[in-house]
Amino acid sequence: MKEEYDVIVVGGGIAGAAAAVAASKKGAKTLLLEKTCYVGGLATGGLINIFLPLCDGNGHQVTFGITEEMLRRSMKYGPGKVPPDWKEKKNAAEEERLRCVFSPAAMILALEEFLLENKVEIRYDTLVTSIRKDECIIRSVTVENSDGRSEIAGRAFVDASGSAVLAKMAGEDVSFGKNVLSYWALEYEGSRQYGRDRMVPEINMLTGGTAERTFCGVNAKDVTDYLLETRTMIRRFYREQAAAGTDRFHRWPLFIASMPQFRKIAAMKGRCGISDGMNNRTFADSIGLVSDWRKSGPVWEIPFGTLEAVRTDNLFAAGRCISSTGDAWEITRCIPCSGLTGEAAGYAAALFREDRRESLVGSVQHAMTENGNILHWEEALRR
Repeated sequence: MKEEYDVIVVGGGIAGAAAAVAASKKGAKTLLLEKTCYVGGLATGGLINIFLPLCDGNGHQVTFGITEEMLRRSMKYGPGKVPPDWKEKKNAAEEERLRCVFSPAAMILALEEFLLENKVEIRYDTLVTSIRKDECIIRSVTVENSDGRSEIAGRAFVDASGSAVLAKMAGEDVSFGKNVLSYWALEYEGSRQYGRDRMVPEINMLTGGTAERTFCGVNAKDVTDYLLETRTMIRRFYREQAAAGTDRFHRWPLFIASMPQFRKIAAMKGRCGISDGMNNRTFADSIGLVSDWRKSGPVWEIPFGTLEAVRTDNLFAAGRCISSTGDAWEITRCIPCSGLTGEAAGYAAALFREDRRESLVGSVQHAMTENGNILHWEEALRR
């Protein structure tokens, strides 16, 4: 007998987790499909464990809702702290804003708990291999795992895969980004003080890479090469440390990434897109706000159209898959926008009805504001 769900979310990163929670909160029977054996995506398995700012650097919080709840939960089972005086800062540096560094393992525990509390069904170690689509509606996905191959039906779908997997299968156009070779790892480094990228004094983020090596439109070979090359760089680093006299009992790797740290793989080309210079612009269909993590000031409204597929009525993108290019993609690929767009996509999928497509954006905006989100940047700056 074929399984059936109201909402199926593909990808269990920050965006997928937010989408699944949002859909379930609206009463949808929700299934989250994740190809690895943990939630959190790049934030956890990729060890990119900075929850970037939810404020504009000038004392105004701009991102709320499920994203803010995830920020608070990221510190539940591990160290991490929000600067207590972030509201008083002007032109604040990133580490002085409403953000935190978290333990990836603690985040996995907290996110998984968040999903289970909201009655989301999680299916780990499960890969989506194909879809069944009737004209402009996806009817089901085919998955493979240790149980074999099976078909799962859904009423609406969220692509939170990070690589636009569902969008490509559905025949949607996608754009590809450039990724440079880089690594993040967690290491023990004794006799150090607490700093911006330290959970506790002795645990440090180890980062490195080279901008000369790039990947675009990645495939399986790229994934393998990326992992092998970055791990070679980490081994070289520790050999150099040993040659310089560092005792391996005082500095050593705690954990290396279990997935390639590609930031921008593929993004669906939606009903509308955002690109360079579109910050501090008002959109009638905005679903919420995010800041620029690199500098204080700019605030971006995210239009609902960036989440909407063109040829597939019941498909919504979230996180790194939404319709953005260029410098805007540097904003939308990060945790705050992943949480925000995941929440909106989850509501959209839960509220979707084939015969009421045109009224969906208003319903999603209502759900977002009902959960504390602000839709327009000028309102956030007045607070």
